[in-house]
Amino acid sequence: MPHFVIEYSRPLESQLDLREVMEVAFNAGVNSGVMKAEDIKVRALPYDHYRLDGSLETFLHVSVYMLAGRTPEQKVHVSTLIRASLADAFPTIGSISIDIRDMDTQAYKKHLRS
Repeated sequence: MPHFVIEYSRPLESQLDLREVMEVAFNAGVNSGVMKAEDIKVRALPYDHYRLDGSLETFLHVSVYMLAGRTPEQKVHVSTLIRASLADAFPTIGSISIDIRDMDTQAYKKHLRS
């Protein structure tokens, strides 16, 4: 925990390295000071079908799922840092957005194989 789910327009695959995108997002999370590296999980999902404003051709959207308890200021800090890091590293992406989601601390369950 936390989980970063990166949704993106498939044409980005021919324009940049998605592993690098995931690494930039991961590092921004670590650098935020709000989460630990060993807790972050990152995955990326491409979209073949989407509609954007006529002047935009590509998008990248990051949903960050964290257990509830962070302050609004911490959430803004995380979202701003991730967005700025991605925009700096990948200036050709048409639209970059970040969404921070709280997960219910009592309802969230996981199982790790030992």
